[in-house]
Amino acid sequence: MKIELQDLEGKVQALVEMCQRLRAENNQLRQQLATSQNENARLNEKVSIAAERIEALLQSIPESQS
Repeated sequence: MKIELQDLEGKVQALVEMCQRLRAENNQLRQQLATSQNENARLNEKVSIAAERIEALLQSIPESQS
């Protein structure tokens, strides 16, 4: 009975450690996701600004007369 309890205690301890590791990993992944989302939003804004500038440039070019 004592050996079984020690075995169970070891398994519970391993489970607790795994939960702690997974919680830490989850927090790290959440931070990485937030950083990536912010970077994505920043890059989308840059693309939008570039597209507007290109559109303005295209409109300022006179049409060729053939």
